[in-house]
Amino acid sequence: MNPLPLDPQNTRRDFLKKLSAASIAAMMAREPRLLAADDVKHPKPTADACILLWMAGGMAAPETFDPKRYEPYAVGTPVEKVLSTFPSMDTAVDHIKISAGLPNIAKVMDRATLVRSHVLADLGAILHSRHQYHWHTGYVPPQTVAAPHIGAWMARVLGPRNPVIPAFINIGQRLEGIGESEELKSFTTAGFFGAEFGPMNLPFPDDASRAVRPPKGMEGARFENRYRAYRKLINQNPNRDFLSDYQQESLLRSMDNAQRLLASKERDAFDITLEPKERAENYGTSRFGHGCLLARRLVESGARFVEVTTEYEPFRNWDTHNSGHSTLERMHKELDAPVAQLILDLESRGLLDRTLVIIASEFSRDMLVEGTKGNVLKPGADMPKDDTLKEPKHYGLHRHFTGGSSVVMFGGGMKRGFLHGETAPERPLVAIKDPVSITEMHATIFTAMGISPKTAFDIENRPFYATQDGLGKPVKALFG
Repeated sequence: MNPLPLDPQNTRRDFLKKLSAASIAAMMAREPRLLAADDVKHPKPTADACILLWMAGGMAAPETFDPKRYEPYAVGTPVEKVLSTFPSMDTAVDHIKISAGLPNIAKVMDRATLVRSHVLADLGAILHSRHQYHWHTGYVPPQTVAAPHIGAWMARVLGPRNPVIPAFINIGQRLEGIGESEELKSFTTAGFFGAEFGPMNLPFPDDASRAVRPPKGMEGARFENRYRAYRKLINQNPNRDFLSDYQQESLLRSMDNAQRLLASKERDAFDITLEPKERAENYGTSRFGHGCLLARRLVESGARFVEVTTEYEPFRNWDTHNSGHSTLERMHKELDAPVAQLILDLESRGLLDRTLVIIASEFSRDMLVEGTKGNVLKPGADMPKDDTLKEPKHYGLHRHFTGGSSVVMFGGGMKRGFLHGETAPERPLVAIKDPVSITEMHATIFTAMGISPKTAFDIENRPFYATQDGLGKPVKALFG
């Protein structure tokens, strides 16, 4: 999927080998110890819960939240003229326009902070796996330890809002049976924090209620007996020395948490069929839409961090290596109603002020530029040799672009109707005003949640920080 020649150290196989080594090291590690430091003072939180809406595959900013000069489709158009394949449209905020195709989100932009200057690092190889790992953990892979997902940091440092509801829940992403599944598993974990702080994975929100029900015929005492037998089996496993004592205890505690959830009334939050039909219909019929509905129900019931993804699968959804425009027409419809309804529902329930909702992706896209402004390549999509549009499949943004991306933030103490940063009006569409790195973005998110970006744990006699080297600074201009 990457047209650039790869350094051997950055190949997929080597990447996975190093990640596997880090995962093994995490399982062998002793209990992480929170480091006390005089300069670590947790900020007063502006949010109690966080929902990350992850546009997996590379959401093109010029086709969503940062529209540029519109070039309609016409056979023979030089691809170098194509910056946006959708015109811009007005929103509820006079000075903010977004791409046509998102009318419902346009109506709630007066509740949003829009960051148009999010800059992603070039990591040598512009691979989805590396960039998704970087965004979700704050660290460039591979690491010598298994870096925790930002949701795991919240679960570990803040704990659950409701002791019955898992603090960290991941909705919409399969971890088996799709391309790059091992890479997805590498960052969708609690890393060295242990299993009890990892995500509850719900790939299909329609089936979430089944995940919190004992199997048919296993209710009551029979299930309780099976549960006890399973605990005993783990304790007597001859391979248990492969795990450190801490990791073993963490695994058992995660089982206890699961058992407590299965016996609780709160498990009804996982059943979206209990939602009134007229309200549920406002979220649409897509898996992502149902994921947004489930996220709202879970936050209402006390979840701390919920990620909802459009799902990463190579060459699908936001991964637009061909037929970019027609694919984005579908993705606009999938994104628009659920996001707007989520914001309106949280607001009507008095939850938006204390819930930080984030729309983000691993990078943006461009027709010609791969990475940043230094790498101008062929447009892809089997483009004709003269680099002009010949078929609709050529029309769209196909390259991975890291020089300027968009992040939308609602609630959780962020400003309303606020625009931060700017990208260039002509290619290369790099950030030219108030750039925000991943480290700064994470520092902003952690600060909103009441976690110091300098928070560190001792892992194998060295500190590991919530943000890279503890240097993350929140973007104070975003806070209301």
